[in-house]
Amino acid sequence: METLLEMKTTVRRDRAWRGWAPLVLVVTVALCFCGRVPAWALMWLLAITIFAGFKWWTWWRVVEGGMRTTASRSLAYLFLWPGMDARRFLALSSSVPKPVFSAWIWATGKTVGGAILVWGVARLAGHGLLAGWIGMVGFIFLLHFGLFAMLSLFWQEKGVSAPPLMNCPIAASSLSDFWGRRWNAGFRDIVFGLFFLPLARRCGATAAVALTFLISGLLHELVITLPAGAGFGLPTLYFTLQGVAMLAERSPAGVRLGLARGWFGYAFTFIVVTAPIFALFPPAFVLRVMVPFLEIIKALP
Repeated sequence: METLLEMKTTVRRDRAWRGWAPLVLVVTVALCFCGRVPAWALMWLLAITIFAGFKWWTWWRVVEGGMRTTASRSLAYLFLWPGMDARRFLALSSSVPKPVFSAWIWATGKTVGGAILVWGVARLAGHGLLAGWIGMVGFIFLLHFGLFAMLSLFWQEKGVSAPPLMNCPIAASSLSDFWGRRWNAGFRDIVFGLFFLPLARRCGATAAVALTFLISGLLHELVITLPAGAGFGLPTLYFTLQGVAMLAERSPAGVRLGLARGWFGYAFTFIVVTAPIFALFPPAFVLRVMVPFLEIIKALP
């Protein structure tokens, strides 16, 4: 299905600033709090403001392009759904099958499992790096795999097209499959439409892939290394490696080696995504941001 970010819209250039202005404004305001609030609070402040700015851009882009929707559906998209495919969510005539009961059970299980990791297992590991990692992984499961999945099911029950953001990432048989279809569809949609498509038109798909991953790294610097005050460049390095590896798997040599198919593809994807994970989340971030946050929410004693 064509996403919001692939659809052809006509947006007047003299009004394009309305889509960008809130993003620039809220992030600028958030950056003013650097050094004024705890590191964990700065992380959430930056993450929420960047998310809100992108959210507005996706909504404005569709509505400005002439799509008809309702005020209630717009408010639900802006405040009650973490996805970024506005065209899909705002569509009033979409036919959405009701979710099966087992999907609710599975989503509930992941929510409970994430909560157990955060408020149960993490405290058994003390206050160091291991405790921070356990709590961070648990929080990802609690939100992205659990609560967001339940929210997806809720909207599907209401007849709204809101597919889950996570699509069994462990089953990815290639990096293209992992980053393009399975991991965090909200972030994928925004970087694909906002960065990849315009770059591909100007400099070709290969350069666009590399630059999009580079930009993804810089965005993660804002919410990871900036609050931590250390580890600068490591998240960018992580995403740069992902882009290089993706281009490698698509190259003639990568095709011959089977880097994007079968068990070799699964292994290649798993190693590339997980081996450099400490660059994405440097120890300074875990110790200075995640551990204090876990203490605030009473996950650590």
